[in-house]
Amino acid sequence: MRTFTIIWLGQLVSTIGTYMTEFALIIWAWELTGSATALALVGFFSQLPRIPITLFAGIIVDCFNRKRLMLLGDAIAALSTIAILLLYLTDNLQIWHLYLTSAVNGSFGQIQQLAYSTSIAMIVPQQHYTRASSMGSMVHYGSAIFAPALAGSLYPVVGLLGILLIDLTTFTVAIATLVAVNIPQPSRPDADQQVLETLTFGLRYIWNHRGLRALLVTTAIFWFAHDLGGAIYDPMILARTDGSAQVLGSVAASAGIGGVTGAVIISVWGGSQRRTDGMLLGFIGAGLSKTVFGLGRTTFVWIPAQFCSSLNFPLLSSAETALWMANVAPEKQGRVFAANALVLQIVSAIAIFIAGPLADRVFEPAMSPGGIATILGGIFSSSSGSGMAVLYVITAISLFLVGCGGFAYRELQELEPIKPNRDNHTI
Repeated sequence: MRTFTIIWLGQLVSTIGTYMTEFALIIWAWELTGSATALALVGFFSQLPRIPITLFAGIIVDCFNRKRLMLLGDAIAALSTIAILLLYLTDNLQIWHLYLTSAVNGSFGQIQQLAYSTSIAMIVPQQHYTRASSMGSMVHYGSAIFAPALAGSLYPVVGLLGILLIDLTTFTVAIATLVAVNIPQPSRPDADQQVLETLTFGLRYIWNHRGLRALLVTTAIFWFAHDLGGAIYDPMILARTDGSAQVLGSVAASAGIGGVTGAVIISVWGGSQRRTDGMLLGFIGAGLSKTVFGLGRTTFVWIPAQFCSSLNFPLLSSAETALWMANVAPEKQGRVFAANALVLQIVSAIAIFIAGPLADRVFEPAMSPGGIATILGGIFSSSSGSGMAVLYVITAISLFLVGCGGFAYRELQELEPIKPNRDNHTI
């Protein structure tokens, strides 16, 4: 676990810097546009290029040095931050620049993430897969604790310029830790394999494995609902608090605390023996917590509800990741994981793309005085952001239903007991 821990520490520091920049840019974009669609499009343009990239990402990761691919991803992200910095210094930064840099980072970030996830099986013993995955969750949630707090307190002092410089500094830490370690490479796939056959290998592998096919269907439905609600999360809070960066930062920090708490629990505990149960219980817990969050209007509800929601994600994500790693041999993981990512990226892009228009053009007008606010106004109010809250609650209830339905999904339940990931599964 030593090599993994070194890489993990570098990614943690780098992600804190990235999240600080993202937080500052969210506030900047909301002040500029006041539009849920504008903020959602940042996420959409991050997801959109991942779809074609993912078609080739599995081949790239299985055929090329994974350490170098991770270094490339960090370098491209640093260059994107430099571009934003220069545009800001010359007073030329516009909202479409965020769309462009999001697209660039999304493209290379997809390859980097896949290289990272497939390297775990090469540097971590199988019995520690769930623990390693939960530590990966701590990168996200740990950053979500410190980044909003640091960005919120430093922004009035150092401004966007200072935060961008901090972000660049953290990238050097991530690159240095990667340079310092050795990551073993798996055996390469047959070079004579046809390109089309290679591109479709992962999808065919999943389709012919009943359990993995069921896993993909279940998670795709879950993440569609999750990302639809997630796309309106920031604008909903900002609309209900008159654009308060302090409130958004506090809620984001509570998400980080909940996530880190969950990740620590999983790291110590090791997760549920039946990983499908752990994943589905995480779905249910997240759905219930997010429903309460959407019904709330103040930090007294939002902070504990967000904490409880984020507590579930290390449980569900580590269980899901462990299921994939345990059922797919390391030399095939790049292509199979890429196929899984491709489907989820398409689902996520659709959800994010429709979220903004649904919020701005359907639910917000519907909750204005005279609309369905006469029925739901007592629950959600009819003030700014109430329509987004209705949409958010609908997505949260969907998460709960997916979790409950998974226990009745026979093919999904048959995924365990797990066979060793080095068995010879045929296409």
